[in-house]
Amino acid sequence: MNKKFGIIGLFVAAVLAVAGVFGYQYYAKYFGNNVEKEGYVLIPHSANFNSILDSIGPFIKNKEAFAEVAKSKNMDRFFHAGRYQIKSGTNNTDLVNMIKAGNQTENSFRIGDFFSVYQMVGRVAKKTELDSVRFAKDLDKLAMEKGLSDAEDLKRYFFIDTYNFFWTVTPKEFFKKFEDEYNAFWTADRGAKQQKMGLSRDQVYALASLVYKETGGKPDEMKTVAGLYLNRHRKGMKLQSDPTVIYAVSKAEDFRNAPLKRVLYKHLREPSPYNTYYSAGIPPGPICIVDKNSVNAVLDADDNNYIFMCADPRRPGLHKFTASAAEHAVNAREYQDWLNNRNIR
Repeated sequence: MNKKFGIIGLFVAAVLAVAGVFGYQYYAKYFGNNVEKEGYVLIPHSANFNSILDSIGPFIKNKEAFAEVAKSKNMDRFFHAGRYQIKSGTNNTDLVNMIKAGNQTENSFRIGDFFSVYQMVGRVAKKTELDSVRFAKDLDKLAMEKGLSDAEDLKRYFFIDTYNFFWTVTPKEFFKKFEDEYNAFWTADRGAKQQKMGLSRDQVYALASLVYKETGGKPDEMKTVAGLYLNRHRKGMKLQSDPTVIYAVSKAEDFRNAPLKRVLYKHLREPSPYNTYYSAGIPPGPICIVDKNSVNAVLDADDNNYIFMCADPRRPGLHKFTASAAEHAVNAREYQDWLNNRNIR
């Protein structure tokens, strides 16, 4: 009897041992850490199961185990495109579920004071699935649907700031975010201020772009500069803003070259409706993407009597303001001497 129970005990022990081995292997395959190194995996809409394995392979310890778990969960047939973060300590089950559910990680985009929407697209598209040409064409189409010429006419919808988007974002989804923000920004109060000024919204944005470029985006002088340009406009004077000359020259070169570091007299003659030395009035549109502060500065401009301003070499980034042409001539001469002494051309 004891011998019989002994044999049964050995058998049970052997079964448990085998079960333990298989149980450990199952646990390790499904729930054990399989990440070799951290990083991001990009899975395009055109991907297939083998290309996904190739993409994720460098980040995991056991590619075959991942493939088995993925197939058992039908990821070879169902998955979402996206940019996925691979974190240390993650198991195959969580990796597969993440890709199947489409739980991708957003990318951060910094929208700066780009002269052109197409320049912005060139930077943004580097962090999306689409190339810049396709992205720009889709934005062109969106612009035309709004009765505009092309994507460049959408410039006023964008604000300088940092934004988060998925790698798979479409141009339509991308623009919708900015359009919603634009509509939220233009409250009834801001609209009333704009109408009271007698300016169109495009004119407000054009002035805001001059204010932004002249101040370098620093809020210290924005309302002062806005008041000065409004004074010139109301007096029928040319706005004579150097950034508009830089923009006009860059635009004539299709923004292929670096912006001018110094505006010379020959540049003032660039024939462009954006060149406020050449053409009278407010430019037909903004010369750059602006921030909300600069638009607010135009709507709440200082009531001053300034007509002239000149960069102050003793206070980098700031200006000297005056209503006197004679005083401005002295300020301008001082600034030109400062540029010459530093061989800035």
